[in-house]
Amino acid sequence: MPAGRRLLVLEGEPGGWLPPGWEVVPQCAGGLDERLAAAFAHAARVAPRAPALLVGMDTPQLDAAALAEPLSAARRPGVDAWYGPAADGGFWALGLARPTGRLARRLLLDVPMSTPDTGRALLDRLSAAGLTVHHLDRATDVDTILDARRVAAEAPQTAFAACLRSIDAAPGTAG
Repeated sequence: MPAGRRLLVLEGEPGGWLPPGWEVVPQCAGGLDERLAAAFAHAARVAPRAPALLVGMDTPQLDAAALAEPLSAARRPGVDAWYGPAADGGFWALGLARPTGRLARRLLLDVPMSTPDTGRALLDRLSAAGLTVHHLDRATDVDTILDARRVAAEAPQTAFAACLRSIDAAPGTAG
């Protein structure tokens, strides 16, 4: 999908799987709340007037079509944030129309991560900040093997699904 800048915040070094055109920055230390806030702060520093959308790497079924329309220039006016709810109560995407490090910290620090209430806590923060939120479609993020199988069934044409099928078909693999 069209983007002015593509930023990957990563612990470690990227491999040959990373497509061209991505800027890689090291992930900071700390809890997930701190790392997410730092990613938004970095995005705000490198492109101060651009919106930023953070998507976790655990939604391999996601494709550009799911984001193109809700994030299009025509749909952006009046939207301060984008929120993608996850089936497990968390979130798979968070976008800010005008990100700053301060706003990201206010929204994310001390939000309990990886709980059934994570999404609700984040939505409460977005509301308390007075932000107009556009809700993206709900998605399953991959935290368990059952999630992986569910996502592969939802998107059987993806490389993720093909990889899971090859693992399941391997001799000695319990299915």
